[in-house]
Amino acid sequence: MTARLRTDVAHNARVWNYWLGGKDNYPVDRAVGDHVTGLYPSIGEVARADRAFLGRSVTYLAGEAGIRQFLDVGTGLPTADNTHEVAQRIAPDARVVYVDNDPVVLAHARALLTGSPEGATEYVDADAHRPEEIVAAMTGTLDPSRPVAVMMLGILNFVLDTDRARTIVRTLMDAVPPGSHLVLTHPTLELGGEGNAEAMAFWNENAEPPITARSRAEFASFLDGLEILEPGIVSCARWRADGTERAVAQFGAVARKP
Repeated sequence: MTARLRTDVAHNARVWNYWLGGKDNYPVDRAVGDHVTGLYPSIGEVARADRAFLGRSVTYLAGEAGIRQFLDVGTGLPTADNTHEVAQRIAPDARVVYVDNDPVVLAHARALLTGSPEGATEYVDADAHRPEEIVAAMTGTLDPSRPVAVMMLGILNFVLDTDRARTIVRTLMDAVPPGSHLVLTHPTLELGGEGNAEAMAFWNENAEPPITARSRAEFASFLDGLEILEPGIVSCARWRADGTERAVAQFGAVARKP
């Protein structure tokens, strides 16, 4: 069941939208977003770097890697260059399933996330904490016998227990065949992000859902059993970028299921 829309408590999807310059947010989201920015001024840069990483990774997957199916878990509010737009620009027959459980995201996704006639773009109302439901729902649009790119950008940080987060990743990756890829980003207190600790504490007291940072070793554990592509685990701002980007405190990686 979709959660009731609340406009009295800041929500990640809407605050993230605010940091990206969008208009799909409420006063409480802007207030919390501004306070977090005051505590951690580079948060907007992190949001933009994460979005740019999505574009580069999907461009690689739909192009060089030949992936034609994408499962985007934790979609967030639509903005420029969403997963299906990037993928279908390269491969019009690409099929994309978005997954989220926020009612505002649901409403916008159904209205805006429409893809090419040759491909398919669908939305699944499901919680990342219940990956079995995601697997069951995605098979209506995606062919589980063909490789799938599982996109989990900035979503595992809302799964506070690391063992449970690993189980979620394993469940999703066990459901897709060899040749599939996992695309991850995750906030960290490393990479110059030590100042984010106070901002995260404020967030957890004033917004939902609660969030956690993780170390490089914890992030790497989500990729166990997969082949991590070059350049490995890096700041998402620097994954296959032009070399001029400033690192942000957000790990990024793409890995292939052998």
